[in-house]
Amino acid sequence: RMTILYQIPALLRITIVFVLMLMAIRKKLSLGNAFVLGAIALGIFFEESLWAIAISAAESLLDPKSVSLALIVSLILILSNSMEKAGQMQRLLTSFRGLVSNPRLNLTIFPALIGLLPMPGGAAFSAPMVKELSTQLRLNGGQLSFVNYWFRHIWEYWWPLYPGVLMTVVLADLKLSVFVLFMAPLTLTAIIFGQNAIRIIERSRPQAVHVRRPPIMPFLNELTPILIVIVPGLSSGLLLSRLFPDFFLAKETGLIVCLSIAIFWIWRKNNFTSRQTHDVLLNKHLLTMVYMVLAIFIFKGVLTDSQAIDAISNDLMNLKLPLLVIVALLPFVVGLVGGIAIAFVGGTFPILIAMIHSMGETQYMLAYMMLAMVCGFAGVLLSPLHLCLVLSNEYFKTGLSSVYRYLWLPCLALVVSAFGYFGLLHWGRSMLVAVIP
Repeated sequence: RMTILYQIPALLRITIVFVLMLMAIRKKLSLGNAFVLGAIALGIFFEESLWAIAISAAESLLDPKSVSLALIVSLILILSNSMEKAGQMQRLLTSFRGLVSNPRLNLTIFPALIGLLPMPGGAAFSAPMVKELSTQLRLNGGQLSFVNYWFRHIWEYWWPLYPGVLMTVVLADLKLSVFVLFMAPLTLTAIIFGQNAIRIIERSRPQAVHVRRPPIMPFLNELTPILIVIVPGLSSGLLLSRLFPDFFLAKETGLIVCLSIAIFWIWRKNNFTSRQTHDVLLNKHLLTMVYMVLAIFIFKGVLTDSQAIDAISNDLMNLKLPLLVIVALLPFVVGLVGGIAIAFVGGTFPILIAMIHSMGETQYMLAYMMLAMVCGFAGVLLSPLHLCLVLSNEYFKTGLSSVYRYLWLPCLALVVSAFGYFGLLHWGRSMLVAVIP
């Protein structure tokens, strides 16, 4: 056995693994490859043989939960790419124009609508609409980029089409409906903080333009595929869970079926050719994302089988470092360096979840996951590597500092609100346990 490694504190060993992964990401290695590299390094540092690491990886890949999540992520990306290739997202935005007369709301609703679908670099898609709607408003490039960037990401704390959300509920074994219910207020909080950051819009006094309000039905018609996924997708999952309580993939099955129906609806309505279908199904980004999801589960499997969690938990308890600090800080740092939500979810949540269990805080899992999600995503929003931030700044010809002056305060306010919300959830759960043992 590697007695030298055994003598190194577990916290230092896991820190080295994280540094290796972050360096790999900074060197433009794909996230999937970075997680596979991290899994191998993790196994070696915690004295697993290469054969044991391979066994852990194989078992993780064959886990039905891993397969179902990879399938869901694939279908979500196929849905997004299909809507984009069919021009349906453009028609959705066009049909919305004029439904809301307030220019301030219009400016923020368009990037928010784009945010309903997890398109990589989606801020670049909404930027032209934001620019067009701002012609009557005296806003500089930094303000426009902030509006486009911030409101593009107001849903990512709970919207079930985002892979990070789905991965969180799978890893933490939470009910998706409960997670959505308790995380949804964060979107309202993000909207409030974002609007406060751009109050200058209210002082710009745009000229009143009276345009006849268009009918709402064309907008709802273009929104149909999203409604198919959200309404019956979530409700059918709950129904299947009740009807077949022993079927552990009941919730995922409902979402998979409805995603498939929505995709075929788009293809049929827009008369997709075989060439268009081929391009959507064999999209390079689709394969990359599926590989990344599977790589994250390989990392989680090695993390569990190597008993690294027990060693890390012992080290942290010896340091007497509060669990709350770890839950907030670790996702933030990884989100800041990685620039994507699935990086901090896949990289840190398996560790945090195991620590929460080992420290007897399982009953407060929802509160801890909420705090970790908000802090991690604050890091993602502030990351200079975030593709949406880069593309948005490039379109509006502005620099990072011009956007950060509007961005840092809403991010800080969200984190502070999350700590307050954590206290409320923790206290509420404690009271419930006291009343109903």
